Amino acid sequence: METKLILQHEEEEDNLKQMIWNESKKIWRVALPSTISRVSAYGILVVTQSFIGHVNHIDLAGYALVQTLVIRFINGLLVGMSSATETLCGQSFGAGQHHMMGIHLQRAWIIDLITITILLPVLIFGAQIFKLLGQDESIANSSGYISLWFIPYVYNNVFRHTMQMYLQAQLKNMIIAWLSVFQFVIHILLSLLFVFKLNMGVAGAMLALTMSSWFLVIGAFIYIVGGWCPHSWKGFTLSAFKDLVPVVKLSISSGVMLCLELWYNAVLVLFAGYMPNAEVSISAFSICLNINVWDISINLGFLGAACVRVANELGRGNAKGVRFAIQVLLGTSITIGMFFFVLCLVFGKKLAYLFTDDDRVADTVSDLSLLLSFSILLNSVYPVLSGVAVGAGMQGTVAIINLVCYYLIGIPLGALLGYITSLQVKGIWIGMIGGVLTQTISIAYMTWRTNWDNEVKKASKRMSKFYLKLDENSDQINL
Repeated sequence: METKLILQHEEEEDNLKQMIWNESKKIWRVALPSTISRVSAYGILVVTQSFIGHVNHIDLAGYALVQTLVIRFINGLLVGMSSATETLCGQSFGAGQHHMMGIHLQRAWIIDLITITILLPVLIFGAQIFKLLGQDESIANSSGYISLWFIPYVYNNVFRHTMQMYLQAQLKNMIIAWLSVFQFVIHILLSLLFVFKLNMGVAGAMLALTMSSWFLVIGAFIYIVGGWCPHSWKGFTLSAFKDLVPVVKLSISSGVMLCLELWYNAVLVLFAGYMPNAEVSISAFSICLNINVWDISINLGFLGAACVRVANELGRGNAKGVRFAIQVLLGTSITIGMFFFVLCLVFGKKLAYLFTDDDRVADTVSDLSLLLSFSILLNSVYPVLSGVAVGAGMQGTVAIINLVCYYLIGIPLGALLGYITSLQVKGIWIGMIGGVLTQTISIAYMTWRTNWDNEVKKASKRMSKFYLKLDENSDQINL
C-alpha cells in the first residue's frame, strides 16, 4: 500500500512538472517576443533621451516633460484602446473564429486613428499647455518644440500597438520581435549620425526617432497583408465599419484602465516640476521613471502572455486552464523581478550617467535607487494581473481600482510627503509606490475571487455578439 502511494505521488509530481513545462513553453512563446519588442520600442525613447541629455540640460528637462506627460498621456490611451483588440483577437483565436481577427484589427485602426486626430492639439500647443501648468518658461518652450516632432511618432503607434496585439493573439509575434531589434539598432545608428556626426542636436535626435519608429510598422504591415496570415487576414473589408459601438465601449474601458496607470506617473513628474531646482528634480525623476518603465516593458511581455493565455483558454471554454496559466505566469514573473531588484540595488548611481553628465542629477538618482528597486519588484506582479483582466475583458473593473488606488491614495500621499515633509522627490516616489502596492493587492484579490466558469460563459456571449460568418464578407477588398 505504501509503495503504491509513493509511486502515485511521484507520478503526480512528474505530471505537474510536465504541465508546468508545457505551460511555460506557451507563455514564453508569447512573452519572449513581446518582451523583446516592448523593450526595444521603449528603448528608442530612452536612447533619444540619452542623446538629448548629452546635448543640452534644458532640452533634457523639456523632453522629459513631453515624453513623460504628453506622450504617456496619448500612448496610454492608444495602448489601452488597443488592448480591446488583444481581448477580442485572443478570444476569437481560442474559439477558432480566425477570420474575425482581421476585422477586429481594422476596427481598431478606425477607432484609434479618429482618437489620435482628436488629441493632436495637445501636441500642437505643447508650449502653451506647459506654461499654463506653471512650468519654467525655458523648459516649456523646449517642450513645445519637441512635442511637434512627436506627431508622426504617435500616428505610428496607432498601427504598431494594434498589429502587435493581432499577431500576438495568434502566436505570430516573433516577426515583431525581430523588427523591433532591427528598429532599435537602426535608431542608434541614425542618432549617432544625426546628433554627433552632422551636429543636428535635438532635431537630429527626434528625426532619428521618427524614421526608425516607422520601420517596424511598415515591416509588420507587409507581413500581415503579404500572405503570412492567411487564416486571419482576408483583405480590407467594409465589415470593419459594422458594430463599431460595442467595440468603442470596450476600447474606452480598456483605454481608461491603462491611462489611469500611465498618467499616474506623469502627474507625479508634474509635481517634481514644482520642486525647488525644478530642472534637476524633473530630470532625475524622469530618469528613474524611464528605468522603471523600461523594466515594466519587460513585464509587459508577461502582461501580453497573460492576456493571450487567459483569452485563449476562455475562448476554448477551459476555466481550469486559466487558473493554472495564472499561477505559472506569476511564479515566472516574480522570479525575474527578484533578479532585477538586486541588479538595481547594486548599480544605483552608475545608471544615471547613461543619461546625463550633470552630477547633481546623478546624485538625486542615486538617492532614489532604493525606492526604484522596490518599484521594480512590484513591476513583476501587477502587469501580469492586469493582463489577466484584459484577457477576460474585465478592464472596466480594473479602471475603477486604478482610479481609487492611484488618484485617491498614491497622488495625495506623494504630494503630502513631497511638499509637507523634507523628503521632496523621495516623498513623491514613496507615494507612487503606495498607490501601486494598493492596486496590486486589490487586483490580486479580484483575481482570486473571480469565478472563471462564469467568465467562460461571458466570453462565449461576447464572441457570439461580434461574430460574422466568413461568407458575409462579400464586401472585402483583397490585398
